[in-house]
Amino acid sequence: MLIRERETMGRLTDWVLAHRRTVVLAWLLLAVTGGVLAPTTIDRLGFDFSTPGQPAYEANEAIVGEVGNGGGNDPLLVTVALPEGSTVAGSQRELAAVFDRARQPGWRVATPFDGSPGAETLGAGDDRTAVALVWPPAVEGAAPYAAALPQLEGALTGVTVAGVAPVVTGTPVLAEGGGDERPIIVEIALGAGGAIVVLALVFGSLLALVPLLVAAVAITTTFLLVLGLTALTDVSFIVQYLVGLIGLGVAIDYSLLVVMRWREERAAGADDLTAVRTAMTTAGRAVVFSGVTVAISLLSLVVLPLPFLRTVGFGGLLIPLVSVLVALTLLPVLLASAGRRLEWPRRRPPAAESRSWHRIGTTVVRHRWVAALLATAALLVLALPVLGIRLGSPEVTATATGSSPAATAFQRLTADGLPAGLARPVEVLTADRDAAVERLAGVDGVAGVLAPEGPGWAGDGAGLVGVVLADDPSSTAGRAALTAVRDAADELDGARVGGTAAGDADSVRAIYGNAWWVLPLVCLVTFALLAPALRSIWLPVKALLLNVVSIAAAYGITVWIWQEGHLTDLLFGATATGTLTFWVPVAAFSFLFGLSMDYEVFILSRIREGRDAGMSTDEATVHGVAHTGRLVTSAALILFLAFVALSTVPVVDVKIFATTLALGILLDATVVRGVLTPALVAAFGDVNWWWPRRLARGR
Repeated sequence: MLIRERETMGRLTDWVLAHRRTVVLAWLLLAVTGGVLAPTTIDRLGFDFSTPGQPAYEANEAIVGEVGNGGGNDPLLVTVALPEGSTVAGSQRELAAVFDRARQPGWRVATPFDGSPGAETLGAGDDRTAVALVWPPAVEGAAPYAAALPQLEGALTGVTVAGVAPVVTGTPVLAEGGGDERPIIVEIALGAGGAIVVLALVFGSLLALVPLLVAAVAITTTFLLVLGLTALTDVSFIVQYLVGLIGLGVAIDYSLLVVMRWREERAAGADDLTAVRTAMTTAGRAVVFSGVTVAISLLSLVVLPLPFLRTVGFGGLLIPLVSVLVALTLLPVLLASAGRRLEWPRRRPPAAESRSWHRIGTTVVRHRWVAALLATAALLVLALPVLGIRLGSPEVTATATGSSPAATAFQRLTADGLPAGLARPVEVLTADRDAAVERLAGVDGVAGVLAPEGPGWAGDGAGLVGVVLADDPSSTAGRAALTAVRDAADELDGARVGGTAAGDADSVRAIYGNAWWVLPLVCLVTFALLAPALRSIWLPVKALLLNVVSIAAAYGITVWIWQEGHLTDLLFGATATGTLTFWVPVAAFSFLFGLSMDYEVFILSRIREGRDAGMSTDEATVHGVAHTGRLVTSAALILFLAFVALSTVPVVDVKIFATTLALGILLDATVVRGVLTPALVAAFGDVNWWWPRRLARGR
C-alpha cells in the first residue's frame, strides 16, 4: 500500500511538473477571481444562530408573527441614571415624557409607569435609575436594530431629566467597540505579519515567501468556493474568520512540511527535480493524510442539528482540502522553477536534523515513563476546570466592559440594584395573560412580570408577558430560574416560552444532548484512515487518546480564563463571562482535533520512515523528533499567532473560540507532541508496529 501511494504521488508530481504553465494559470485565475469577489462573499454571509425545530425557536417565530418584534432579539434599554438627590418617584413626569419618545409605530415598549404588575422592576420609588425596554422590529444582519437604533437615539436627542441625558444600552449595543465591524483583512494581516517573522527565522531567505504565497492562493480560492456555497444555503459570518486565519495557518503548515523536506533532500545532494519528487512522495503524502484528517473532523459539525454550525462545518471543510490541493500542485511547480533562486541570501541549506530537538528526543526517550507521567499529570490538572463548564451565552456584564456610554449605563443599572436579567427578559406567548402573570410572578428567581396594555403586547387571540429574572439568565441562579419559568409555563394552557435565554438552553440541548455519537464516529473514521497510513494499530489509537486529553486541557484553561474570570482583564480587558458560548466547545473540538492530528501525522510519519529504514524504535523516535521538532514548533507558532489575531475580533464569542484554539495548539505542540508522543512511542516499543499479517501482504 505504501509503495502504491508513493507511486501515485510521484505520478501526480510528474504530471504537475510537465504542465507547469497550466497549473500556474489555473491557480492564478482562481486566486484573482476569489480575491476580487471576496467582498461579495463576505456581504452574503449570515448572522442567524437559530435552532429550527426547537421549542424556543418556534415560540420566537410565533411571537414575531403575532406582534412583529422581540422573540429571538433582546430589547434595547433606555436608561436614565438620576443624580444624587433625585429619585424615580420625584421625576416621574419627566421620565415618562422621555420614555414616551420611544413609542413608535410597530415598536413594543415597557416602562416603569405602564401600570403593569411588575413595572416596579424597571425603577420605582427611591430608585435613582429608571429603565424602559424597547423592542423595535429587527432587520437581518449583524445588528438587528441597525435601522431602529439611530431612530431611537434621534428621538432622545436633546432631552434630559434632572440634567441627565438618557442612554441606550442592552445586549444589541454592548458588543465591544459598540458593535463596530472591521474587515477580515485586518485579522489576516495581523496573522500574516506574525507568520512572516517565523518563516524568516526558519528559512533566512526569500523562500519564506513561498508558504505565504501558497496561503494567499488557498484563502482566496476558498472564499470563491464559499461564495458558491452561499448560493445553496445561508453561511455563517464565522466562516470568514476560519477561512482567513485557519486557512492561513493550515496552508503555511503544509507548505512548510514540503519545503523543509525539499531543502533536506537538496542538502543530501539531490538535484532540484529529484528533491521535489522525493519531498512530494514523502512529505506530500503526509500532507494528504493530514488534510483529509482535518476535513473528517469538521464533518462532525455537518451532522449536528444546528444550521449555522453545519455551514461552519462545510466552510471549514473547504479550508484543508483547498490547502492540500495547492500544496500538491502549485507548490512543486514553484520549488522546481524558482526554489534554488529563492534561497538567497542563504545559499547553503541548514542541517535537516535539529541538534536541540535531538537532545530533547534523546532525553524524553531515556526517561520515557517519567516524561509520560509528568506530561499526563500536567494535562489532567489543566483539564480539571472543564468539570465545571457551563454553556450558554456570556453574561451581559462580560460585554458591558470599558467606559463606553452603553457599558457605563448597564454597570450603573445593576449597581443601583435593578435586576441583571433586565437585558434578556424571557418572553411568554399566552392566550390568558392574567393567569400567566399570576403563575409566573410567584416563581423563584423572577424579579417581575411585565404585561402592559400598550400597543404590541397583544395580537389576535394571544398576548405577551415579559418575565424579568433577578439574575442574568446565563448565571447559575438565572439558569435555574429560567428552568423554573419554563416548567411553570407548561402548566398554562398553550403558553409558549421564547427569548434568547430559552433559545440558548435549547441550543445546548440540541448540540450536546442528541449528538453524543459524533465524537466516537469521528474517532472511528480517523482511525480507519490513519491505521493503514501508518501501518499500525496502536499508533492511531494513541494519537486519538492524546488528542482527547489535549483538547480537554484546552477546554479547562478556557473555562479558567473566561468562565471563572482569571486573566480576562489582563489579556482582554474583559470580565468573567460566567459561561462559555454554547457553540465554542463543539466547533473548537472539530478544528483542534484535525489540526492536532496534523502534527501527530508529521511526527509519526517520520518515525515510521526511520523504522522502515531499519532503526530500532528508540532510534526511530529520536530521528522523528529531531527531524520534525523544528517544523512542528514553527507551524504551531504560526497557527498560534493566527489565533491571537483572531482573538482581536471585537466579539466576545469569537474571542473565547480563539482562546480555545490558541491554547489547544500551544499545548499540543509542546506537551503532547514534544513530550508525550515520543515518550509513549518509546515506552511501547515493538507494540507500536503491530499490524495484522493479512493486511501487511497488501504493502
